[in-house]
Formats: sequence, C-alpha cells, structure tokens
Amino acid sequence: MDSTRSFYDRISRVYDLLADRSEQEAREAGLAALDVSAGEAVLEIGFGTGHALVALAEAVGKEGRVAGIDLSPGMRAVTEKRLGDAGLAEQVELVTGDARTLPWKDDSFDAVFLCFTLELFEPADIPRVLAEVQRVLRPGTGAAKGRLGLVSLTAGEHPGPVVEIYRWLHRHFPHFVDCQPIDASGWLEGSGFEIETEQELSIWGLPVAVITARPWAS
Repeated sequence: MDSTRSFYDRISRVYDLLADRSEQEAREAGLAALDVSAGEAVLEIGFGTGHALVALAEAVGKEGRVAGIDLSPGMRAVTEKRLGDAGLAEQVELVTGDARTLPWKDDSFDAVFLCFTLELFEPADIPRVLAEVQRVLRPGTGAAKGRLGLVSLTAGEHPGPVVEIYRWLHRHFPHFVDCQPIDASGWLEGSGFEIETEQELSIWGLPVAVITARPWAS
C-alpha cells in the first residue's frame, strides 16, 4: 500500500498527460450511465486528479453532496486545485484514505463511482472494497436503492491474448503496470450486486467494462 501511494504521489502532476486522454471516453461513459441528478449524495472512490468529481459536483448542484477518497496526497493536491479553479471547492469533501475502510456512516450515499480503481486492488481486497460500497449506499427498493457506477479494465470469462500480456506485465513490472484486468461483472455479482446496465469499450486494445449495479439486499 505504501509503494502504491508513493507511486501515485510521484506521478500526480503528470498523470493527466500520461493517462487522461485514453481514460476520458470511458470515464464520461461511466458518468453518463450513473446519471447523477440534482440533490443526490455521491461518493467517488479513487478520485485521481479530480475530473469526475468536478462533473459530479456540477450534476448534484449546491443542494447535493459529493465526497471523494484517494490513497495519494499528491492526487488530492491536484484535485483540490482543479476543484478550486472550477469554483467547487466548498461543495466537495476530500479524504486521503483507504477504500477498504471508508470513513463514512452506513447509508450515506445515493451513488458510488469507481473509475479505473477497483482493478488496482489485490484480488483478496476486492470483496472488502465492495462490501464497504454496499455499507455506505442507501437502502431502498427499485430506483430508490443506492447504486454503483463502475469503470474497469475487464477480462471476462475468456481473456484474450492482449489481456494475458497485460497481466504478465503487471506481474513482472508492477511499479509501471500497476493494475490488471479483472472479471468486473463476476466480482460484482459475487459480492451481492445486481447488474443493471453493462457496456464494453476499449483502451489500448484492452476491454473496459462500464457497469451500473445495485445491491441485492433492499
């Protein structure tokens, strides 16, 4: 965890130059699918350089609430500047911390958004993160139930050669290839989520899943 934090601190000021152009389309697709509306309370896990937080804060308006958590103080500094430049600093709560133990009470949010974040966790930690997401989502039935928006590099049931190459790079050069494709829908369904919408995009020839889901329990 410390090495991951240090890595993102080092690249925080150049992250957008390295990755944002390739990630933007998928991020915007994920935000569109989540379809946040005015007055809602929304949490982003792994907010990075803050692009999605700006969009979420604009969508919920002053009557809504947005919070974000990220492991990296460097990423937080970049995000604070972006929010300040957009005039949204007072509308967004930023926390530096670990998504495996979220610092918010049960039933705090209408929606949670993760974009290229879940696949950064070790497989043993993914159920813990998703359990925390379920805990902080508001209960209800139907459309009133809290929802999750997920954008993730995905492998699916039958990974292709590009996925296998990327996984090899992750195993051998984890400081440069810090994430690995996961079976995104499988992890969600195995952790008590019901998938509502799913689409597949591509980045660098790798499949990207854009998913919305709600917890099974009411």
